[in-house]
Amino acid sequence: MPHEARLIIQVARGGAVARQFEGDRPGADIAIDTRPADENGRIEPPDVGHVVLSVPSPETLSREPDEVRRVIDAAGNGPEPLVVVVEAADELRGDELAVVFDAADRTSRAVILRVVGDG
Repeated sequence: MPHEARLIIQVARGGAVARQFEGDRPGADIAIDTRPADENGRIEPPDVGHVVLSVPSPETLSREPDEVRRVIDAAGNGPEPLVVVVEAADELRGDELAVVFDAADRTSRAVILRVVGDG
């Protein structure tokens, strides 16, 4: 049986966050999904999933961990993955990833952390 990641990080191919994780995967239960970017370096809106939270930068995640947990918990059960959108980031720090990773542990649904573009 293949191992499924608890958290999927979607980033622009060739973007700052994708370069951050080149050859340095953040953890065994985290998958990096690089997506094609438009001419502005931004990835297209999600093709699957239910957006539960959108923040301007990843710093918001570590400043508001209770909000991240609340929206993940409130989403309940369902077939679609839950999506947390970060509009712009040049990197994802460990404390920011930990907030979403820990919230992902609270649901049976897949969780996607989607970084739309460089910040």
